[in-house]
Amino acid sequence: MKYINPYFLRNLLIKFFRFVFLVGISYIVLFPFITKISGSFMSITDFVDVQVKLIPKNFTLDTYKAIVLENKYWQALLNTSILSIGLGAIQMIVCALVGYGFSKFKFKGSSLLFLGVLLTMIIPHQTLQMSLFMKFRFFDIWGIGGLITSALGAKLPNLLGSAWPLIIMSATGLAFRNGLFIFVMRQFYRGIPDELEEAAYVDGAGPLRTFVQIILPLSIPMMVTIFMFAFSWQWSDTFYTNLFFSSSSNFILMPDIVKIPASLNSKGFVGQTAFETAINNTCGLLILLPLVVVYLFAQKTLIQGIERSGVTG
Repeated sequence: MKYINPYFLRNLLIKFFRFVFLVGISYIVLFPFITKISGSFMSITDFVDVQVKLIPKNFTLDTYKAIVLENKYWQALLNTSILSIGLGAIQMIVCALVGYGFSKFKFKGSSLLFLGVLLTMIIPHQTLQMSLFMKFRFFDIWGIGGLITSALGAKLPNLLGSAWPLIIMSATGLAFRNGLFIFVMRQFYRGIPDELEEAAYVDGAGPLRTFVQIILPLSIPMMVTIFMFAFSWQWSDTFYTNLFFSSSSNFILMPDIVKIPASLNSKGFVGQTAFETAINNTCGLLILLPLVVVYLFAQKTLIQGIERSGVTG
């Protein structure tokens, strides 16, 4: 009884309300995922059974089996992995180089040029949809390609239906959220003391060697963070992939598996809407699963990068 005093009761109440608050927030966040996971294991009859809520009565893996086999899940997984890893690596390197240039090298018009980078974060990508489509449909660089093709009597190359539009945009720092990546890398490099570079210059190292041997090892956590964000956004991207890849393309990506398999067709069934919604949710879970696995392996480095991204000069 000697421990029961106003100070003890106040701390006890604070801990209790904190626990209730965290449990409530966790429930709000996790409940949609719990219902989706539960629905993915339900049979078609469970969706019209009023007694079935979260626990399936007729547990089945037919939904997963049909999606994996009929929607070409493994092919989509391979294609998306190659595309996301490649584009993520390109964006990571390009954004690191551009961010380093803006943070350490001052030249006439650099502020105006950096303002242009910031504008890429503000301008909606939908406003550039038509111009991007036409640019890669009739690909030309400053009119040089047009002069060559007209002289040879050929046509401008069509890059649609291939990964080249995404590769070119990534290599030029114009891919999705690259303006944000450049800004984050610039802020990080501004926090690195100039004395490190000056010491390297005294030893005879040039800017590129200084960046590769001195600066790059320090920025690995930040670069991994940039890669993870670029990888995850490309993994689930539907805007650029739908713009550059036609619906008849054989290059199947993860968003393309979100459809109803023929063997699970429930047309005319009473619970058709709920069942088809559960199938689409299961497709989403299968798309999300590789990202969760990658995050678990890179969690420590990712957290370090996010913490360091707040460092400013």
